[in-house]
Amino acid sequence: MSTIEKPQLDLNQIRNDFPILKQTINGHPLVYMDNAATSQKPKTVIDSISNYYSEYNSNVHRGVHTLSQLATDLFEKSRESVSHFISSESSANIIWTRNTTESLNLVARTWGEENLSSGDNIVLTSMEHHSNLLPWQKLAQDKKAELRFIPVLKDGTLDLNQVESLITDKTKLVSIVHTSNSLGTINPVKKIGEIAHKHNAKILVDGAQSVPHEPVDVIDLDCDFLAFSSHKMLGPTGIGVLYVKNSILENMEPFFRGGEMVLQATLKDATWNELPMRFEAGTPNIADVIGFDAAIEYLNKIGMSNIHNHEKSLVEYALKQFKKLDNVTVYGPEDAEKRGGIISFYSANLHPHDIGTFLDSYGIAVRTGHHCTMPLMKILGVPATARASLYLYNTTKEIDVLVETLQEAIRYFTHAKR
Repeated sequence: MSTIEKPQLDLNQIRNDFPILKQTINGHPLVYMDNAATSQKPKTVIDSISNYYSEYNSNVHRGVHTLSQLATDLFEKSRESVSHFISSESSANIIWTRNTTESLNLVARTWGEENLSSGDNIVLTSMEHHSNLLPWQKLAQDKKAELRFIPVLKDGTLDLNQVESLITDKTKLVSIVHTSNSLGTINPVKKIGEIAHKHNAKILVDGAQSVPHEPVDVIDLDCDFLAFSSHKMLGPTGIGVLYVKNSILENMEPFFRGGEMVLQATLKDATWNELPMRFEAGTPNIADVIGFDAAIEYLNKIGMSNIHNHEKSLVEYALKQFKKLDNVTVYGPEDAEKRGGIISFYSANLHPHDIGTFLDSYGIAVRTGHHCTMPLMKILGVPATARASLYLYNTTKEIDVLVETLQEAIRYFTHAKR
């Protein structure tokens, strides 16, 4: 019997808030299940961006005129909202970047450059997105450090029995995905972080697929870094967040240098602005930062716990429905309590790209490919998977449409091969 709490969401009202969901694709109602790549935007977010450009378009900080002050106030209000959303110590811990990838690279090229030496190691997992792999590959090569990987078990969870031996006094950083974008697995980052801290190592959490879908409290997790993106949580593209713990941020050197981040400059030297502005050189993406604030306001209104429970309910239902499909393998934990709203699947008789194209002909949007986790695909023994990723506006009816259309795809391609 299911122990998942039933969500309390008005799905009709929620779906009505998203203009894009009203359209048809190839003559069929849009079924959008590519939320792990990017989420849709409610009208309040779209309007907030339009309002910025039509009513108070101006650069932020230092301007004394009315438009600049208004833009600055709303720009910094968004930073405060993000701080409250993840329960950080203050808004000064929130650095604006372009996306999660830039946030991870920023840590690697600043804190990593300063703190890693030859013989040290960095601990990752075998399910990491390329964005949480490639920066550490480069850093390890430059510093002659070692990369270590927590293995993935057959059920899609991490082999936690190996964590204690992989993290040692030579470990400087553990960088781990909170929720896998390919498997949906929710990793025990708090537990792993406790082990890291016992060895005086830092822990970085890739929250790209967790922060949009469940309550995340950086103080409770005791993480040293947290990276995530606006566009996966109803906000605009081009805005990422890097949270850094106070004790670390104060000693980090800036990565980008130029306007806004400087306090004093001479022809030969410069000093840096206060936190977090010293990490935000140049004119920022003002309109989309303000749009991000509208997205957070929307999420808070719905309630992150309600969203989390809704997705758990959807995943539980989807896992049962997928069992109706012949010769289709679903990857990740079988227990809906251990995974986010991501269903990656593979059919030995159908190439994932054929599945994606067939589904699109019926208005169903899913993602196909390696999902920027090529090493994981090799571990799974498949070239790629199809991935349906869910969010607060998805319904059980849409899951039924997905499964019924997959059944039709299987019949179609099986007949075509005869």
